[in-house]
Amino acid sequence: MRIVHVITRLIIGGAQENTILSCEGLHARGHEVHLFSGPTTGPEGSIVERAASGGYAYEEFPDLVRAVHPWQDIQTMRALQRRCEQLRPDVVHTHSSKAGILGRLAADRAGVPHIVHTIHGMSFNRTQPSWMQRAFALAERHCAKKSHAIVSVADAMTKQALASQIGRPEQYETIRSGMEVDLFDPRAHDQKGTRTQWNVASDAVVVGTMARLFVNKGYEQLIEIMRLALQHEPRLRFVWIGDGADRPRYEAELANRGLRDRVIITGLVPPSEMPRILSAVDILAHTSQWEGLPRAVVQAMLMEKPAVSFAIDGAPEVVQPGETGELVELGDLPGFASAIVSLARSPERRSDYGRRGRSRCLSEFDHLTMVERLDQLYRRLAGK
Repeated sequence: MRIVHVITRLIIGGAQENTILSCEGLHARGHEVHLFSGPTTGPEGSIVERAASGGYAYEEFPDLVRAVHPWQDIQTMRALQRRCEQLRPDVVHTHSSKAGILGRLAADRAGVPHIVHTIHGMSFNRTQPSWMQRAFALAERHCAKKSHAIVSVADAMTKQALASQIGRPEQYETIRSGMEVDLFDPRAHDQKGTRTQWNVASDAVVVGTMARLFVNKGYEQLIEIMRLALQHEPRLRFVWIGDGADRPRYEAELANRGLRDRVIITGLVPPSEMPRILSAVDILAHTSQWEGLPRAVVQAMLMEKPAVSFAIDGAPEVVQPGETGELVELGDLPGFASAIVSLARSPERRSDYGRRGRSRCLSEFDHLTMVERLDQLYRRLAGK
């Protein structure tokens, strides 16, 4: 089959890694794969080089950007439409909010027979003003009518979309966001060596957070959680894995609260280095204020690390309280701090949670399983 994937940009992020692995896997299965993306800029890093060397066709559309520019967006939609008319793909599969809207409209206008969209996280969410939520919901309802199938990375995404009258139940299928699980081997990395590089004491309990340093990723809440947790467990050290536009603001806030010496900020970490970094933490704290499927939590569990997360969106489908980690109601910062302290004081429970988490994630989040199910979905659509 000739398959086109469309995404807004290729930063280091969950939706982007998912899309790259999908393209690589489908190409390896013998399909003709094309990936369309907008330009990738900013402090979040880039996986464009991997896309360009993946063996399939990669094309960049310079005006496909995140910000809304009505005239520019119309021109981008027309450019995508023209390219689809030239290629005549069997399937167009879109990802992310902007590319999801423009890509589906373009594919429909070009007469593409099968249009698929993946919800990695709702394009409208609790962090946005109400007018923006209404506008995105309206656009998503319209584009759902152009979609032959809608893939959700978590069951929660399907429930939220249907509750907002987006599409019909029979359009939806949950396909977990896949990862290269073989790379996440807890026994393949030198935990002590990495912790020595961080200048972390041997008896310290390291809490890692993996997210862009950007608003709504939960760092405002995490800073207060850290302060509360340290009052009860002074052995705690914190590692922030990532970079982002708001890093200077967060560093200033840490300094103002006297917490800067308790936090290691790694900066941008290539995806290939993530297993090594995660091997050196003891607990993952996931404080994001909105989520699709928390890939950071899955990757931590693959490295046998328990997680503490707010009980929102797809997180409860990964974090099982008393089994693989702990869940806390959104906004309950004392409760989140207490969960961290409790795990910090129980290495046996951390180890037990970690083993269970890895066992579950190995089978459920393998990227080969994801590609197999996408291939089956495309073939079902073609068969209809």
